[in-house]
Amino acid sequence: MSETWEHYHHAARHHEQAAHHFTEAAKYEEAEEREKAAHHAYLARKHNQLAIHHDSGAAKLRAEQRDSSATSVIEQGARKKSAA
Repeated sequence: MSETWEHYHHAARHHEQAAHHFTEAAKYEEAEEREKAAHHAYLARKHNQLAIHHDSGAAKLRAEQRDSSATSVIEQGARKKSAA
């Protein structure tokens, strides 16, 4: 699995976990169990931050891949012009 897809995979998993903890926090908040609600809200926020970290890591890798492929296309074009 490529490094980019690993980031996407981890981001998706953290988004799922964040959604689960937000749901749990809402349930505990409704039941007026403030401490448990706060704990799940904290966990949801942390998973959300990790998801954002992995999303940005994947975006950075994709940008680097695009830059390197664009550079190689430009270099190939330059070689063809100089050969002609």
